[in-house]
Order: sequence, then structure tokens, then C-alpha cells
Amino acid sequence: MFNSDVLSDVRLVVQASINETDAKKSKMAIPTHKFVLSICSPVFFAMFYGEMAEKSDSIDLPDCQYEGVLEMLRYMYSEEVKLNESNVMQVLYVAKKYILPSLADECIDFLHRNVDSANVFCVLSYAQLYDEKSLVDRCWEVIDRETEKAVKSEGFVKIERSLLEAFIKRDSLTIREVELFKAVDLWATKECERQGLAAGGSVKRRILGEEIVKGIRFPAMEEKEFASAVLDCKILTHEEVYELVKNFNGVPAPVGFPEHGRVGTHQSCCRFSVFMHSEEYDGWRYYEDSDYLEFWVDQDVMLSGIRLFGSKDNDYFVSMKIKECHSKKTLFTLEEEKFSSVPLQFKEEKIDIIDVLFDAFPLTKNKHYVVKALIEGPNSCFGAGGFHSVKCHGVTFYFQENKKKKRVDATDVTAGQFSEFFFKTV
Repeated sequence: MFNSDVLSDVRLVVQASINETDAKKSKMAIPTHKFVLSICSPVFFAMFYGEMAEKSDSIDLPDCQYEGVLEMLRYMYSEEVKLNESNVMQVLYVAKKYILPSLADECIDFLHRNVDSANVFCVLSYAQLYDEKSLVDRCWEVIDRETEKAVKSEGFVKIERSLLEAFIKRDSLTIREVELFKAVDLWATKECERQGLAAGGSVKRRILGEEIVKGIRFPAMEEKEFASAVLDCKILTHEEVYELVKNFNGVPAPVGFPEHGRVGTHQSCCRFSVFMHSEEYDGWRYYEDSDYLEFWVDQDVMLSGIRLFGSKDNDYFVSMKIKECHSKKTLFTLEEEKFSSVPLQFKEEKIDIIDVLFDAFPLTKNKHYVVKALIEGPNSCFGAGGFHSVKCHGVTFYFQENKKKKRVDATDVTAGQFSEFFFKTV
């Protein structure tokens, strides 16, 4: 009966596809059934059976688009939904409007899995609008890790000023300050165009506001970068330029801008070429034995975390130790701690992970280390096609099986756990 005239007693009139150019097709009518809509949504129940019940057999929904409403109806009739990047926001909107929490959860889960540097600012705006904290946190994680790509996306120049202000204050952005300034300057230029204003330096400064301008860390730039990228924009006053030039040349001066560079987030090294679903391959089984992996690096780094695999909507108890092989010195210990697995950003794949993060400690080049983890929980996703060595961000990680490995099917170089190593170069 979905999208069918059979026994239909009401039509929902909605906006046609946003790509529709034919004026005659600016609206579309979808046949539905009052009973089905009413038992699924309290809003529709009130509309059709409340004290002010709607008697018409045609209901106009002027703020809803065809693709979103059609998928909402598909879910009502079949508990299935076909989400993609072009319709998920529309579906989320109608799911919230008509109080369909399970459909909204489907949309949020889809966004969790598909948010990336190209769409992150658009997703973040909606996540904040709907107060979806976990999705907001996920978006900021992507922004912190892939800042330079994110600010070059189409969505960045369209964000609200309040979001830009929150963005510029983050210490964890991974981007050179001069590139950040260029992105902010482009946002200001586009905002001038939207307001029909000439994009002069004083106008852009007024549009940006002092909180944003003062949040840019000009002293962290190189003097040549500052001269080539900042001066001609004329956003700074003559006095600010004067003080910054003195600062670049080692003359103490109160510059009025943060002087330390951004901390940035950690880099990651993934040792697998393939990720396996827990549903399709029976998953990675856990026993009472620990998993081990030996590793070393070709230059000094700071290790700040290790990624494990999980499975959708499941909790795991993890104990972990990292030791230096020769001296047997313990560098990190995690007593049994509960973790909830979360979706990995991985297009069209349902991979869930657990990130064990800790205060960074140094790894000395060419010294061997071993990580040991006891994981308790349901069968999980796992990695395959593992590499014996991987070069990431100029650092080469090497992996080999540890002699303490007991089970034949335990983690080794080619498959299993310890998916990614999070680090910063020294």
C-alpha cells in the first residue's frame, strides 16, 4: 500500500524535487492512508483524529520536500528507509517534525558514518539545530583532524558567524595559521557578497567581529606568510601590523593576539587494507586470552592512542598494557574499563570502533614495543590485509607477531585488532 492509490483516503501535497525545473510540477501529491500515518505519528493522529481534525482529503505540507516525505512514508509502511547524502537531511527534518524517533535515529546513525571533510560543516549545523550532541562531537572530531580539507569545502563559506567564532577558538585544529586566515578571509568576502557590500578590509573586519579577528594567531605565522597573505587584506589596523612586525623581529610588544600555535590533533597510522563487517563474517571472536602485537617506528614520536574494533550498539570491557620489549618497562596501563563502540567514518561500510586514548608518551626510534589487550564483549568487526610496515605522515611503523601470542586465531600482522595507532611527531 506504500505510495499506492489502493484504499488511499488522504494525499500529502509536498514540494517537488529541488532539481525540478518544470513550474507545473512544483508540487507533488503522495497517496497515503490516515490509519497508517496516525498509528506511527502522534502529530498525524492529532491532525486526523484530534478535536480539530482535518477533514480534507488533501493535506498541504509546504515546508516538506518530496524525497524526505517519501522516505518517511516508506519507513512508516515497511520499517525500511533508503538514505543517501542528498535526502538524509530532509528525512531527518520530517522525522523530527512528525515525532518519529526511530527514523531520526536511523538518520543520525547514517550521518555518523558518512560525515567527512566535504560535508562536515553542513552536518554540524543540523546537528546543533537538533541538539544531537554525539553527532556534534563527531563533527568536531572530523574538523579537528581534517581542518585544512574542511575549510576548503563548499559548506565552510556558508556557515553562520556564530559557528565560525566557535571554530576559530579551537586549539585542536590541524592547520597552518596562514591557511586558516585565508579561509576566514574568504568567508568574510562571501558574506560581503551575500549582503551586497564591497569587500574592503574595514567592512570584512566589521562583519567578522573582534572575537574572530582576535582569535587568529598571527604571531604563529612566519613573517613571510604574514606579509604575503595578511597585509594586502587590510583587515588589521596599522597599529596591529606595526606591533606584529616588531614581534616577528624579536622586539617585545603586546600584540593582542594569541602567540602560541595550535596544538592540533593526532595523526593516525592504519595497518589494515580491508575492514570486515561483524554481521557478514561472524566477527572477531573473543576468548579469555589477550591479543598481542609488536611494533616500532623509524623516528621518535609521541604515542597517544590505539584503535580497536567493536560492533554496532555494543559495549566492551578492555584492559591494555604497552611495554618496551627490551627493558620490560610498562609505559601505559589500562585496567578493565567499559567502552561503547562508535561508527567509523567509512563510506558504505558498517564498521564500529573503540578508541583507547591516553596521555601521550614517547616512542624511541627503532626500539621495539608490544601492546597487549584483553577485550571482552560480543563478536566484533576486524581488520584484514595487514601490512608489515606502513608509512604515515613521514613516519614508518613496523609490525610483527609477538612471541607471547597463544591462539592460532589471535591478532597477528595480517588480521585482527589494533587497527590504528595515534601519534604526533616530535
